[in-house]
Amino acid sequence: MDLVLGIDGGGTSCRAALAAPDGTLLGRAKAGAANITTDLAGARESIVEAARLAFLDAGRDPALIARTPALLGLAGTNVGHASDRLQAILPFRQSIVESDAAIALEGALGDHDGAIAIIGTGSIFVSRKAGRLHSVGGWGFIIGDLGGGARLGRDLLEAALLAHDGIRPATPLTEAVLSRFGGAPGSAVDYAVTAKPRDFGTFAPLVFEHLDKGDPLAGELVGRAIGHIEQALDALALGERDRLCALGGLAELYAPLLSSRYRAMLRPPLQDALGGAVRMAVRRFGTVERPT
Repeated sequence: MDLVLGIDGGGTSCRAALAAPDGTLLGRAKAGAANITTDLAGARESIVEAARLAFLDAGRDPALIARTPALLGLAGTNVGHASDRLQAILPFRQSIVESDAAIALEGALGDHDGAIAIIGTGSIFVSRKAGRLHSVGGWGFIIGDLGGGARLGRDLLEAALLAHDGIRPATPLTEAVLSRFGGAPGSAVDYAVTAKPRDFGTFAPLVFEHLDKGDPLAGELVGRAIGHIEQALDALALGERDRLCALGGLAELYAPLLSSRYRAMLRPPLQDALGGAVRMAVRRFGTVERPT
């Protein structure tokens, strides 16, 4: 075969890379969110659009999508049967669906053992030792994803309403949140009823902005999140010499706040998750040895 696709789909965006069977990148592109648990139809649309744009970026005819195999690393694959339903409606010649954590680990660690902490809209923590994977978290926004941007944003909105009701002290952060809704708590409630994880996640940067200003609520929310993150890392039972890669949109904000033990283990990722998807696609579909 002439081409392989690697796809990285998450709660905020979906990226695709078209590659030759030896892993040489030919084209890359990005489309909308692709969390198959929260929006299966929307995820399928984003996946196909990202693939189409990647073909165009490579100067190839998007009609070749139907003849191209794809390795997809997607958010939400560890919950329910959404991945099976997705595979039935994908247009690729062959589709293999993995978790977004699996491709992120492949990209970050290459052939090394160690662990990754993915902290973006959601969160999941995965280690690899002697080829065996162990994951913690990643159970979705409603009952999991502690430390992720969506949970952080949701907790912030809750605290803002508690401050409005006089249950907890108001701070500049709670005032900043309510001001986004014109000072009307009912508008915040209306927003929350239909908000998706990525919508709640848009409030996470506001928390860190006020953390730098010494806001007590920001300190409380981030401190609680750090506690959850380190509890998950503790559950992975890492050794002091293990590699730890912090990935995701919030990772660089959390990393300096971790305890000294985990800060000492941090290493930069070898590649990003999309690079990991390409490596896995080459291994599963390619005709030559995977790149190092």
